[in-house]
Amino acid sequence: MAKRVSVDRWLFAVTLLLVFVGLVMVFSASAVIAKERYGSPYSFLLRQLVWAAAGLIAMTIMMNFDYKRLKSSTVVCTALGFTCVLLLAVFFLDRHANTHRWIRMAGFSLQPSELAKPAIILFLAYFLEKHYQTISNWRTLLLAIAPSVVFAALIVAEPDLGTAMAICAISAAMLFAAGMELKWLGYAVLASTLPLYFLIFRTPWRLKRIFAFWNPFADAQGSGFQLVQSLVAVGTGGILGQGLMEGKQKLFYLPEPQTDFIFAVIAEELGLAGSLAIVALLAFFCYRGLRAAFLTRDYFARFLAVGITAMVGVQAFFNISVVLGMLPTKGIPLPFISYGGSSLFITLLSVGVLLNITQHTD
Repeated sequence: MAKRVSVDRWLFAVTLLLVFVGLVMVFSASAVIAKERYGSPYSFLLRQLVWAAAGLIAMTIMMNFDYKRLKSSTVVCTALGFTCVLLLAVFFLDRHANTHRWIRMAGFSLQPSELAKPAIILFLAYFLEKHYQTISNWRTLLLAIAPSVVFAALIVAEPDLGTAMAICAISAAMLFAAGMELKWLGYAVLASTLPLYFLIFRTPWRLKRIFAFWNPFADAQGSGFQLVQSLVAVGTGGILGQGLMEGKQKLFYLPEPQTDFIFAVIAEELGLAGSLAIVALLAFFCYRGLRAAFLTRDYFARFLAVGITAMVGVQAFFNISVVLGMLPTKGIPLPFISYGGSSLFITLLSVGVLLNITQHTD
């Protein structure tokens, strides 16, 4: 039987450090743009501070909330149902930047696709604990992936292919941890080939991104602009960087530098050393998360921990790969660091559950 121990202090500390670094870099990346748009260089920082404070409070609450109380069909079904309603609701609201991704009210905004990640993690942890012994049965697998497929389809329709792919990757990681045979992953990749072909190669603006990814300098002032500016920022950073607040690409060259391309600002201002430090912190977070997963004998806790860790790791991989030109441009935030209240709050809430699990390990 698992014994109750103190919370994983290393995991707790690295989370706080990443949040602090994120606040510093959001201010550095956004101060000039915020001054131009809103008249105050602190506009983005103050909003992020509010969400960070709310997220840390939620993390503390969940850290002291017994994760076993989440192991309930009522909780799981409520989470899935509520998330599904929100994912459908965005299609009845006004479009923003040609997408249906946000629910906005009272000066705040919520991105339902961010809620989809922990909802899927909770469902799979609950389902896999009961069915991991038959996880390689195709009927079991179909039931396991059904909510992920539905959520991914709704998110693709927003449209947001990047987040949908992240949900699929998180689901695959959890299924693999439950003992799924790799052949099923291969079948899933084959089955997704045709839908991805139409979503990418038959969608003009996505196809344009693919061409920009292959050769961004062919249209450096058009479709390749974001990636070219990102690579310029990374390249000019050198080993030690230009210095905090001293970056140039964020000055109306790199689009929305405080969000998806904040790692480019880090690379320019803190250099290779600072970039590797961020990667090391994220890798250490994932190590401690997986360590907690495999130190517990409770399969529900194990799958929860794997899912939460995968959520952070997958998003970090996608974001950094895009900035470095290793993947086509996607709207995936860098966990703990990118500007975005929904992402930060949901991530910290989930980390609170992970920290609670670390108190019940062997």
